[in-house]
Amino acid sequence: MVTQQAVRPDYDPLADPDWQEPEPPAERLSWLRLGFLILLVAGLGTGGTFAVLHLRDTSGPTAKSWAVPYVDVTLTPTFEFQDPDANPSNNVALAFVVADPKDGCSPSWGGAYTPDEAAASLELDRRISQLRAAGGNVMLSVGGLNNSELAVACTDQAKLTDAYRQLVKRYDVATLDLDIEGTAVADQASLTRRATALTTIQAERTAAGDPLEVWLTLPVAPTGLTADGLAAVQATLKGGVSLRGVNVMTMDFGSEQGSDPDMLELSTDALEATHKQLSDLYLRLGVQLTSPQVWSRIGATPMIGQNDVDAERFTVDDAKGLASYAVDKGLGRVSMWSLNRDAPCKGTFSNVVVHSNTCSGVPQDALAFSSVFADLPGAAVGTSGREAITVPTQDTTADDPATSPYPIWRLTAQYVGGYKVVWHGVVYEAKWANAGSDPSAAGDSTTPTPWSVIGPVGSGEKAPVPSPTVTGVTARWSSTAVYARGDRVLFNGLPYEARWSSTGDAPSTEYPIGPDEPWNPLFTVPGEPATR
Repeated sequence: MVTQQAVRPDYDPLADPDWQEPEPPAERLSWLRLGFLILLVAGLGTGGTFAVLHLRDTSGPTAKSWAVPYVDVTLTPTFEFQDPDANPSNNVALAFVVADPKDGCSPSWGGAYTPDEAAASLELDRRISQLRAAGGNVMLSVGGLNNSELAVACTDQAKLTDAYRQLVKRYDVATLDLDIEGTAVADQASLTRRATALTTIQAERTAAGDPLEVWLTLPVAPTGLTADGLAAVQATLKGGVSLRGVNVMTMDFGSEQGSDPDMLELSTDALEATHKQLSDLYLRLGVQLTSPQVWSRIGATPMIGQNDVDAERFTVDDAKGLASYAVDKGLGRVSMWSLNRDAPCKGTFSNVVVHSNTCSGVPQDALAFSSVFADLPGAAVGTSGREAITVPTQDTTADDPATSPYPIWRLTAQYVGGYKVVWHGVVYEAKWANAGSDPSAAGDSTTPTPWSVIGPVGSGEKAPVPSPTVTGVTARWSSTAVYARGDRVLFNGLPYEARWSSTGDAPSTEYPIGPDEPWNPLFTVPGEPATR
């Protein structure tokens, strides 16, 4: 998602050739008229997203999606998100809080306004209060593509934690959205600092009876999250953050998608792939979720209208399709970039590729996208009612050969396809022969992992019991005996056969027993495939 450069109050939009004045919003219907229209649509059986969303049964476990569109706070002209005539949505994500260019450990709006300056120059605090008085709410989006996110710029852990704490306290938010893009996605040090800070603040808020929800917003491709994106989710979870969900930016998929890409199809492909990745990742971290539970922890954020990639245009019909998909799947949230752009471009600009911050560049009525997504039947920001996920601490001491149902994974072992192991309390199965590949490391479409995750080890499971494949072996192995190829011995009660001559080399009890060991096991171990 592209954050815009902050614009000072003395900015003259009429002197900017790229600025397009959006058309004024269409006249809003009264509640009485709206109710009549809904009944009329129901009676006529008219199609369309509006009818679908209002007439479907929303009482089920999957009908929980809520709309929280982004507002570019520092963009001129100022978007009056608190005005119901300008914003059909009750909830908004205010973007973007970044590091102050003069002090990396201090928050700012777009690198141009301190929180106090935003209150004075943009009336931001007052507008937030007005929205809340009307029954709406806000969440803060921290990061974005431009400028520096706080955890990237601030290397002092205590100051970073206090910066996030100041934001949560000043704006009294129940939800933080961490928009991690560009090089920040792979910045391991900042990921660790951010997770540490958020874990601390969540603990403070929980103790005070006022919990804080956290979303991660990340780039996505039709094949899902990148390896760095998955690693960012994993680092956040392993850092102790109770993560409400992962919001993927279904936009700017790239020129390889062709001259007329189907943006709805690309978006749903990306969401399906993300669902599979997160299901797998949570399992690797010892948490087993149902498919609906995973869907409820995924968000989608399209760039409405013309995307940064010339060929990519997300239309109002695409928005209707995504809204229906969100309800069918039970997506946790649907956002859009941005409310500022939810208007048609005027004049000749409506028929050409227009990259504008204040209009969509596609045919639409004013507020058409907002109206589609605002119709989603979900909970307000910070009141989702869904339990955020905190993964259990993974400790290798839990991988006890005496109680794990399969052999413990070893870095130096050579595994064949189908071999099962235990690692950090989770069972994995090798997809193909491999060695040295950590089963807990998540892969993606470009760097797939050789391990599939089966699920957490149960509390009542027991150690694997080897099964001998031969009988009649009675001689015990001796450290002083000279053995020739083909000799058979018992070691720890299990039969082995010498692969070559040796003296003093004890049979291995580390499974799987590799081909470079002098003794071949004459037994099978639970977890290894039927044929070795």
